[in-house]
Amino acid sequence: MVAYLTRIFGLGRLDLAEDVVQDTLYRALQMWPLHGVPDNPSAWLMRAARNRAIDLLRRDDHLRYFTPELAHLMRLRKDLPGEMSAVENEIQDDQLRLMFSCCHPDLSTEAQVTLILKTLCGFSVAEIAHALLAGEDAIEKRLGRARTLFRRSGTFVEITDASEIPERLEAVYQAIYLLFSEGYHGSRSERSVREDLCFEAIRLALLLSERPEGDNPKTHALVALCCFHAARLPGRIDDDGGLIQLETQDRSKWDRALMGKGFQFLENASTGRELSEYHLEAGIASLHCAAPTYERTEWAKILELYDMLYRLKPSPIVALNRAIAVGKARGPEAGLAELRTIPDPARLKDYPFYPAAQGEFHFLAGRAAEAGKYFEKAITLARSRSETAFFERKLQACRQGTVQKPNR
Repeated sequence: MVAYLTRIFGLGRLDLAEDVVQDTLYRALQMWPLHGVPDNPSAWLMRAARNRAIDLLRRDDHLRYFTPELAHLMRLRKDLPGEMSAVENEIQDDQLRLMFSCCHPDLSTEAQVTLILKTLCGFSVAEIAHALLAGEDAIEKRLGRARTLFRRSGTFVEITDASEIPERLEAVYQAIYLLFSEGYHGSRSERSVREDLCFEAIRLALLLSERPEGDNPKTHALVALCCFHAARLPGRIDDDGGLIQLETQDRSKWDRALMGKGFQFLENASTGRELSEYHLEAGIASLHCAAPTYERTEWAKILELYDMLYRLKPSPIVALNRAIAVGKARGPEAGLAELRTIPDPARLKDYPFYPAAQGEFHFLAGRAAEAGKYFEKAITLARSRSETAFFERKLQACRQGTVQKPNR
């Protein structure tokens, strides 16, 4: 809805679009229980939102500045089709358009990604801060600068030259990737996993891959990565919504159709000479999906890909995942040694899976008491009830001295 309204009113009135959408949804919650849900709820919401925005514009003190626009908007209002199906493709285009429009060249890539996550993906400031390993104050400032830029740029900020698209793609990729990651980890939700976010990210990535500007190996690699991870979701949570460790997941529950789609897109991504981080991460995920059992996971190959990924895109999270792969391939002591060499570990100080990885390797090395201390720390850093419950089970295992056996 925000994407649809900003096409009409321009990014200069992004605040208006967001306020109108919120107001429209509130009105629906008030009216629908009394009068019934409309036959076409989507069309009702779109029509009500646009009419509300136009009414607000007509009352604006500065109406003289956009009288020509208002006349155009009134014509659009009159021509709105009664059925949503007539404009569904147009709305999908609106979403991609808004993603690219958020990537204004005068904004940093971080600010571009922040704006996409807030505007199109509905992330809170806290969720964006967690996803980007940044402070909430910094995120607020980025959003403020972006909104100020669009207000000063005039009503409409559109891409007029196709040559602008490639330089804006990177921020679009990052936003889709972070949208999927937030759904996969459910770090700010009572649920361990938010499938709605995961599949919305896949939908946007597929939509991008079907457009000329996004039909390239890097997009296909991103789609493959999301498909591989999403395929494992049914085995990643238990009946109560709790996390299940990879070692003990029931692989028969994994979605074979999604895995097949992942391999298909990974093959499409192999054309050309570009090797992106999404190619490497998709390769790692494919090895997990291809392993018939946990014991037959090819950790040496996974470690090789993590080595390449860290050289291409060094970050604390990649370093942490690489250290875990070292421990899986070479033993817990080797894994602990790698964890101690992670550059700038302070950036992981609030990330619960950092102490959890240390606890896991200490436990596997036979030091249950030492492992328990790290899981106690992970519990204090847990971001949701499901993470807390997961770490509490690990702590209980330390106290009992038991190890969960892999599910074959």
